[in-house]
Amino acid sequence: MRLFAAVLPPEDVVHELAVEVGRLRELPGADGMRWTERAGWHFTLAFYGEVGEELLPGLTERLARAAARTEPFGLALRGGGQFGRGKALWAGAEGDLAAMRLLAGRAGAAARKAGVPMDEHRRYTAHLTLARSRGGVGVRPYLDALEGFRSRTWTVEELVLVRSHLPRSGVAGEQPRYEAVARRALGAAG
Repeated sequence: MRLFAAVLPPEDVVHELAVEVGRLRELPGADGMRWTERAGWHFTLAFYGEVGEELLPGLTERLARAAARTEPFGLALRGGGQFGRGKALWAGAEGDLAAMRLLAGRAGAAARKAGVPMDEHRRYTAHLTLARSRGGVGVRPYLDALEGFRSRTWTVEELVLVRSHLPRSGVAGEQPRYEAVARRALGAAG
């Protein structure tokens, strides 16, 4: 199964972002981008790829330990950025980003210790993907519009192990479907 560890924003924050994305989708050129669905909005902490069923119990146990060792922290959506010269447009974050990076590192380490092969380590950038483009588009208008965006601050209280079901129908624009496999509370009480 295809898995990743994530932080999920609460529904009211997702709604705030959806209103902002609605404005972005009215900008010229927006129809040339593939916009992600709000049901799938998340901050990926660690991407695991295909993980065998036999590794799942060890992975969830190690993620529980990683979560328990990380205290809850404040986070808000703020501004935006891009990867790959316009190939991905994302909303950024502000708050206790050091705690978010720590949690991401622990989620990666948990997988390695559970026997999940991981790609090389890169510095973690907290981002929530909003849209993608195959050829890359000029995203300056979108970045300018996102510059003033800020959601309310919420307390991140859990790490979520998510299964990604990739599209299989071949229908243009079909998006992955996400399913929470395990939720682990942050902090010693978790």
